[in-house]
Order: sequence, then structure tokens, then C-alpha cells
Amino acid sequence: MPDPILLHPSDDVVILTAKEGGVPAGHKLARHALAQGRPIRKFGQIIGYATQDIDAGEHVHSHNCAIGAHDRDYAAGTDLEAARAAIPEAAPATFRGYRRADGRVGTRNYIALCATVNCSATVIRQAAEQIRASGILDAYPNVDGVFALAHGTGCGMAAEGPGWDNLQRVLWGYATHPNVGAAVFVGLGCEVMQVARMKAAFSGTGQERFHGLTIQDTGGTRATIAAIRERVEALLPEVNAVERSDCPASELTVALQCGGSDGYSGITANPALGVAADLLVGQGGAVILSETPEIYGAEQLLIRRAASPEVAGKLLARIRWWEGYTAMHGGSMDNNPSPGNKAGGLTTILEKSLGAAAKGGSTPLADVVGYAEQVAARGLIFMDTPGYDPVSVTGQIAGGAQVVVFTTGRGSAFGSKPAPTIKLATNDRLFTSMPEDMDLNCGDIVSEGTSLARKGAEILAEILAVASGKPTRSEALGLGDHEIVPWQVGAVM
Repeated sequence: MPDPILLHPSDDVVILTAKEGGVPAGHKLARHALAQGRPIRKFGQIIGYATQDIDAGEHVHSHNCAIGAHDRDYAAGTDLEAARAAIPEAAPATFRGYRRADGRVGTRNYIALCATVNCSATVIRQAAEQIRASGILDAYPNVDGVFALAHGTGCGMAAEGPGWDNLQRVLWGYATHPNVGAAVFVGLGCEVMQVARMKAAFSGTGQERFHGLTIQDTGGTRATIAAIRERVEALLPEVNAVERSDCPASELTVALQCGGSDGYSGITANPALGVAADLLVGQGGAVILSETPEIYGAEQLLIRRAASPEVAGKLLARIRWWEGYTAMHGGSMDNNPSPGNKAGGLTTILEKSLGAAAKGGSTPLADVVGYAEQVAARGLIFMDTPGYDPVSVTGQIAGGAQVVVFTTGRGSAFGSKPAPTIKLATNDRLFTSMPEDMDLNCGDIVSEGTSLARKGAEILAEILAVASGKPTRSEALGLGDHEIVPWQVGAVM
């Protein structure tokens, strides 16, 4: 039987690599006796507290371990020099991307149909389906397709405030995304989310690439679908005219995600993705870590390598906001992990967060941005988002991510447009059981002793290949049209 894994000399637990005595792989066993009330460490950090006496070799999980206080010795910037030293040096890498007129680079070339309100969601979806079924796209090889940005809001909401801000940033971010060659906004006509107001808010940036119409002014549902098709057909030759060319890897912004995590996530795929993230930062690129509730308990590690006191303060402010937000709604920051996470071996949000934060690698935290805000800085960026994957990825893509890398241990059927999603399996079993959904296997880090350095280089190579046009598994399955979910904050009125 393979030996259990000890992640840090100070840890109180080891992780099973094979089922033992009824305890599944990925779960924890106590290294020594633990008295009730004692903190339990994994990754060298507190993940919870013993709720009863635990014997050496006993299974440590939800029945005898619960959340409690975690390390809040933030000491902003104390690890900054070490983080700067962690930025690797390498020969410049390139990929084959679409260079836009504004200088940004796309990894895909889509036409976006954007609903300003739920009332126009069906119209854009039917228009997109009809365009795909017509076969007209076959004549335009440089166009990756037409996708529908449909959502469940846009009216019955406050005309200002965080909910409004989130939605307009998502709509504008998708419509002007470097992976989008042209966009058509479609509204009902009387909704709160008006295109004209959005255009004014963003001072016209990117307006040359989008068009707009409303159902009320166009003559109803069928007439609007026909008008959308006519508009797209007119746009296709222009969008198709752009061609791929060699572009530096520094132009890439990559979203880092995890979902359906298990006990292996923080051991294999997440730290390997962290290595790839460091490599991309070394190229001058940017990576976006997010899911604020899922770095809770690990935020101190990011704050200690913040590039400035201002950056550290911004992250701490978001942590405090989330503590208040969950309390206001009668929840807890430990509502996470999910039942699937727990079945995979994760016990508390502190444990899950420490593994999730590993995706961000070791380089300085360069900036903290709000949900769906445009990412301008290079390096490791943190974006404030919920932990719910579709909502989080929607914000990252709206912020400019041209590729998404998504780790999973339990399995995921996630995909995204216009930025393709690369899925990494944390274990061999998942890679074997869901072969059509997983792009790369990271389980060999445990089963074959593959180094994190080697796997991180493999992940970066896959990112560059996908950025150059290689289809991902989720793209081949047609995923991505129904996973666009803007973060709704505020009352529905």
C-alpha cells in the first residue's frame, strides 16, 4: 500500500493515497494523539480543532474536527522579497493569437449576442441556435462561433449600487473582450439596464465593435431574431478578416479556478497550477485568483506577499465584507466545503482554502480588483468573487481573462465562452472515469512521482497551445453558453 503523504513537518495529519480500513483515499489520519480542543494542522497551518479526543491513526474528518480561529497574523508584505525571488526567469514564449485594433490579443474570435435583460434571453439564444444550425459559419474559418450571453436579471433591480455595477461590468467586459470580434446587444426596451447608460459609463471604450437593438422597437420576438441573424451575417466577413499571428505570452491573462475539489486538490493539481501561474508571471503575463470565500483561512499567506500596504488593505477589506455579508444572511464562512468536497476528504473551509490558494503560486500579490473589473496590472491578481464557479468565472472573463484553467477532483462538466476552459484532474481515477471532460491529469504527481515543476511546465504548454487555437475538452462538448452567471447583489424588486 502506498505511504500516506505528509505535507509539512508540523502537520498533525497525513493524507491517504489509497483506501485504508474503510477510510477513502484523500482523507486524513492523525499522526499522533490529539486532545479535544487542540488545533489540527495541515499544510503547516490550522485547518480546525479537535471536537473530541482523537487517537493516533484515527480518521480525522467532520465527525471529530470543526472550524475555529485561524492564523490572522497578517504581517503585510513580510514575505514580499521571497515572493519576488520566486518569479522565474525564462526565454520569452509565444502563442498564436488574434491581435485586435486596440492592441489586446484574443485566443478566440467570437461574435457575442448580449442580452441586457432576462426578457431578451430567449431571443438571443434562439438566434444563436439558428445561426449555428444554418451552416453559414462554415464559410468563415477564422470565426469560432456565435454565443449568447443570457442571464436572469437586468430589471427589477436598483439602478445603482453593487448589483448594477456587477452586471454592467459583465456585459461590457464580454462585449469588448479580446476574444470577441463583434457584439450585438439585445434588450426589451424598457428595462433598468439600458445600453445607452452603459456606453456613457464606459466612455465609449470598445463601442466600435458592438451594435444594439430592442425587441419593442424591432417588432417583436420573431422579427428580432431575424434582425439579429441579418446583423450577424453582415458582421461575419469583417470578423473573419482577422488572422492569428505570433504574440508574446506576456499578453495572456489566465483565470485560475477550482471546483468539485477533493483531498488531492491541494496536493496535485492546485500547486501544479501554481507553478504554471508563476511561469506565466515570469513571462510578464497575469493570472487571476478569485473565490474570496474559498481563500478564507489562507488570506494571510496572500497578504504577507502583497506588493504594497494598499494591496494588502484591499484584500483584508474584502475578507471583512464577506464575514459581514454571510452573517447578515444567517450564514457562516464555513458553509463551504460542499457535501462533495467533504466526501472527497475536505473537512473545513480553512483546509479547502489553503489548498485552493495554492493555485496562485508564490509570486507577489500585485493587485486586488472588484468583481468583473478590468485587470490592468501584470502578475498575480486577486478578484473578489463568490466561490460558486460559474459566477466567479463570469467575473474573471469579464475582467479580461482569455483562458480559464479549472482544477477538479470530484469531476466537473464546466465550460466557458468566449474564453476556453482547460480542466485538470487531481487524481488518476477521475481522469480515467471522465476522459471526455478532462484535459490533463495531475494524479501522476502522487501515483508516479511526477514533480510539480514538470507538471507546471506541462500545464503552461497546454495553456499556450489552447491560446493558439487547440480545442479544449469542454469546447468539443459544446459547453459554455449556459455557464454565464453574473453576481447578483441586492434586492430583487
